[in-house]
Amino acid sequence: MKKSDAAPIHAILGTDEFEVKRVARELAVKLAPPGDFGLEIINGQAGNADDAAQRVYKTIEAIETFGFFGGEKLVWLQDANFLADDRTGGAQATLDAIEKLTAVLQKGLPQGTRFLLSGGAADKRRSFFKTLGKVGEVMICDRIDSTKQGWEQTAAPLCRELASKKGLAFDQESLDIFTLYTGGDRHAIASELEKLDLYLGAGNRRVSADDVRMLTPMSRAGVIFELGNAIAARQLQRALELLTQLLFQGEKAVGILLATIIPTVRNLLLAKDLLVRNRLSPPSNPFNFGSQLDRLPAASVAHLPRTKEGKINAFALGFAAAGARNFSLPELQAGLKSCLEANVALVSSQTETEVVLSQLLVKLLGGSRQPAGAGMR
Repeated sequence: MKKSDAAPIHAILGTDEFEVKRVARELAVKLAPPGDFGLEIINGQAGNADDAAQRVYKTIEAIETFGFFGGEKLVWLQDANFLADDRTGGAQATLDAIEKLTAVLQKGLPQGTRFLLSGGAADKRRSFFKTLGKVGEVMICDRIDSTKQGWEQTAAPLCRELASKKGLAFDQESLDIFTLYTGGDRHAIASELEKLDLYLGAGNRRVSADDVRMLTPMSRAGVIFELGNAIAARQLQRALELLTQLLFQGEKAVGILLATIIPTVRNLLLAKDLLVRNRLSPPSNPFNFGSQLDRLPAASVAHLPRTKEGKINAFALGFAAAGARNFSLPELQAGLKSCLEANVALVSSQTETEVVLSQLLVKLLGGSRQPAGAGMR
């Protein structure tokens, strides 16, 4: 992109601070003219509404001032933190200043002047944001919300893409684990890929599941994922160790039960029932289970829980279907009942919460794994 051909107005905004700064920095290098006088940066980190307004007015002044000796210039309002629907962003002083900046952008920039805005979340309902979309180029870089169902399906391609840029390759298992361990955080993903890159060296560029487990610290989502995996794999000792780790990290026993153990057992039961009723084979790859569900009649999947968008979380059910072979249907039915009893015990019994959950895991996972083929009962 030649600087003379570049769009005059750019905005890089979003909740992913790491990515916003990276993209904005690279774009500024492309947009700024050579020399020491072609770039004017206004710090957008405001402490209050009056401070925010002053930074906006300073930006307007910079835009309306011709470049040194009449040459090209880039005005960069950097790291703006007053564009969201919050106390500072919604204050009248801020809104008045933003309205004046909106009018300046609508009018058009002086010849040879470019404007770059970078910062956090912006209120997309306001006229300023809508104007940016009309008069310039806007890029939104939002963090993946790991509290929402199905976030893994967005995070996994990002992990693979960033790994590919380093020449690293994941198989499906190692990718799944790395995705959950890093929790969809781009900065964490990049940092952990650096470690894997250094560890593997030039000779081996394939990342194994063991490599990930050895080098990558688990996010909260990662520990929850591993606990769910241990339950599905019927690994009692591993599940007890992970339970201890979650409690040590300050997680509440009721939260562990409701957010991890019950959803895992419920998904195992749902998946097992689907496999038995529809004579399906457990998927070799959890990501392929969605295509199996798509081939079933609507009545066969009508009872499955859905997201707010009305979609089935095939990712979670796929993992459950892969582990369902380790349990019989009656075991899982009894297991869900035991989960409900543990829930009552946690809120009404004097027994130590760790004891309640440990006893529950023993009930769920004690005994032997179901032999292959026993799953159709």
